[in-house]
Amino acid sequence: MKSNGLNDIRKAFREFYVSKEHYPAKSASLIPQNDKSLLLINSGMAPLKRYFAGVDTPPAKRMTTCQKCLRTGDIDNVGKTARHGTFFEMLGNFSFGDYFKEQSLTWGWEFIKDVLELPEDKVWATVYKDDDQAVEIWKKLGMPEERIVRLGKDDNFWEIGLGPCGPCSEIYYDRGPEYGCGKPDCKPGCDCDRYVEFWNHVFTQFSKEEDGSYSDLAHPNIDTGMGLERIACIMQGVDSIFDIDTIRYILDGVLEMSGVEYEKEGTEKTDVSVRIVTDHLRAMVFMIADGIIPSNEGRGYVLRRLIRRAARHGKLLGIKGGFLADLADRVIEVSGEAYPELVEKKDYIKKNIDIEEKKFQATLDQGVNVLDGYIKEMQEQGLTVLDGEKTFKLYDTYGFPPEVTEEILADYGFTADQEGFAANMQKQKEQARAGRRDTAQVAWEKAGIDVPQTHFLGYRMSDCEGTVLAVTVDGEPVETLKEGQTGTVYLDQTVFYAESGGQIYDTGFMYTKNGKAEVTGVTKSNNVFAHEVKVVEGTLSIHDNAECRIDQPRRHRVARNHTATHLLQAALRQVVGDHVQQAGSYVSDQMLRFDFTHYEALTKEQIAQVEALVNEKIDEFLTVTMQETTIDEARKKGAMALFGEKYGDVVRMVSCGDFSIELCGGTHVGNTGEIGAFKLLSETGVASGVRRIEAVTGTGVMAILNGDQAILEEASQALKCAKDQVPARAKALNEELKAANREIAAYKKAEMGSAADSMLADAKEIGGVRLVTRKFEDTDVSDLRTLSDDLKKDNQNMAMVFAAVNGGKLVFLVSLTDDLVAKGLHAGKMIKEIAAACGGGGGGKANMAQAGAKDPSKLEDAFKLAEELIK
Repeated sequence: MKSNGLNDIRKAFREFYVSKEHYPAKSASLIPQNDKSLLLINSGMAPLKRYFAGVDTPPAKRMTTCQKCLRTGDIDNVGKTARHGTFFEMLGNFSFGDYFKEQSLTWGWEFIKDVLELPEDKVWATVYKDDDQAVEIWKKLGMPEERIVRLGKDDNFWEIGLGPCGPCSEIYYDRGPEYGCGKPDCKPGCDCDRYVEFWNHVFTQFSKEEDGSYSDLAHPNIDTGMGLERIACIMQGVDSIFDIDTIRYILDGVLEMSGVEYEKEGTEKTDVSVRIVTDHLRAMVFMIADGIIPSNEGRGYVLRRLIRRAARHGKLLGIKGGFLADLADRVIEVSGEAYPELVEKKDYIKKNIDIEEKKFQATLDQGVNVLDGYIKEMQEQGLTVLDGEKTFKLYDTYGFPPEVTEEILADYGFTADQEGFAANMQKQKEQARAGRRDTAQVAWEKAGIDVPQTHFLGYRMSDCEGTVLAVTVDGEPVETLKEGQTGTVYLDQTVFYAESGGQIYDTGFMYTKNGKAEVTGVTKSNNVFAHEVKVVEGTLSIHDNAECRIDQPRRHRVARNHTATHLLQAALRQVVGDHVQQAGSYVSDQMLRFDFTHYEALTKEQIAQVEALVNEKIDEFLTVTMQETTIDEARKKGAMALFGEKYGDVVRMVSCGDFSIELCGGTHVGNTGEIGAFKLLSETGVASGVRRIEAVTGTGVMAILNGDQAILEEASQALKCAKDQVPARAKALNEELKAANREIAAYKKAEMGSAADSMLADAKEIGGVRLVTRKFEDTDVSDLRTLSDDLKKDNQNMAMVFAAVNGGKLVFLVSLTDDLVAKGLHAGKMIKEIAAACGGGGGGKANMAQAGAKDPSKLEDAFKLAEELIK
């Protein structure tokens, strides 16, 4: 048997099936596409389900992959066993209605014998108990009948609910009797560790119907899966996935950094921590490379949990400070050739890990202190379960993850009240939900109005006629609004866009036969539009026909800014990276604001590139199309959607040529050329991992340019030079100012030197102590500290009390030579009384202290007090 490295096995599998005319597909992202049933890809066939179901057409009838997978169901067992891991790779070959059972097993046996060179007498096969065909195929391939084991439905029949299913044949490796249970009938299917399953061939040939019956599929399929880490264990003769060459290299890095010993007597506890850090490192690196960032929801929370769990166990190993980002290099080193995205995104991966780890360190220290107090209380009271309210407080107040709480409690044999935690969490959600109730909904519910959903016509029309269904003032229903009154109007149909999706509302006017009302705001709840109006002429009443006209120039400015946000997001993904996702936006007629996921500030070069790319797409006059379609069709075309947003069966897809495709309910221009121009004003951080861009378009750019022009004009006049000479003139003046400041500093230093001489001459001797008191005008306190230090270098028995008066403000400095401090004098105590004489206060060290005061007129009293204190 060869002793192949993990990377060699992966490569050999791919090359073997390519030689059998299989299309070698890249591993799909860990983020499922078009599959709401999964949070993360957890098997080799998961990304291919739509091919097996016939929904999508595969790129070829034969495919082979090595799929990145992640499972967190057994996360609590990771590190405690030899086999449990969160991240793993699954080798697979697939047939979509092409070859079937005999060909699949024949090629599988060929790979085992000729490529892996496994000892044939160590290989066993299991089949479904009624699958005589599979038994005959194995016998034909040379497998002795005594090594073919028939098992029942639970072991050798693959099905999930209704639809495609079928029997399977699993291939096992016999590790030898030393791993077995000693029973004479021990064979695959036994609960002992002797036989290891490493490859499963699933023969999808039936469809399970609603009545429980099975019908034959017209085109049977093949789906095989071989755990790469598991076959590597067999090939390398090791018992644990943590001893495989690539994973052991990462583990050795953990050992080097922590300095702990591994798998020695008495190291069982630290061994678990070493394995947890090793496993979680692999998972976090691959997750971040696929665009997942730490967050408090969904797959982002899985990543956050893995990073924080690894960080905690690193701390238990004695590793000081952040370390995970450095160890990530080892993961990238051993897997980068097979997954080049790891190398391409190396800096991005390490930055995200580093940010999250540092954030957690502060949380961990604070939370552990609080939890330690709770544990002490439990021990004193004889309790073993931490109540849900305290578990929730750790999470809600201190950001301490509940799973970390449970892990720490387990070390003491304690548990957490999970039900109580969940109840407190639900209570908080309900309170938050109540606080977020839409004001429009609250208003018409309070008024007792039963208003149907509003028909919105504003995508294709700028005016329409609507019937007034209801009117309210301060939440109370009324029949009529009179001139000068404000209220809320509900119509059967409207062209006014209600604020939503980050886009501001439309404004304009409503005209009735009896009056005119200005529309100042529009909100909606459950598709009921509430128009805030002020009647400017006549009246507006229930049942009136109202002609609605939007402010078109304002709508156009909003549309320009909204389409520009779509171009901006596409440009950011192209320039900064495809990990960029929208995290919020605001679009008005004045400007646009776009929040996006990214871990650090953009460089000047990136900002310039993004701005240039958006303007390039504006100049290309790309056609902007708005189309209603199904969510599946939109995703097929690559439409960007907000993660976590709930979409209906029908969605609105907005395309700017092929450059940007997004799901969006806002209003847009018909051609990117209508935007005119795009100017990026600022790029700032708003939260951990979230950046914000503010920008303007069209005439908004002109307003910025006009403002800048006015500033430049004013600067040129002040500097008495032409506008194009302002930078050079400002630079020259700055250099002149620096030179002048240097001259002033030199003059001050010389002046201080001469002042030192005169102060020494004027010093008063009081009981063997020379006291120097001096008032300084317009002098920085730092200069006085320097002066006192210089005097103390060459003198002893000296006390200095300096006062700096700057613009009516008074600051005292008391400084003592070291010999006076040794005799018991204390500058901090002296200055409290000296400053108090002028209405101030302060303190400091024994040798030097500083204090502020309010009344310079009493300075002489303060100096006299200094003399008394010396006496």
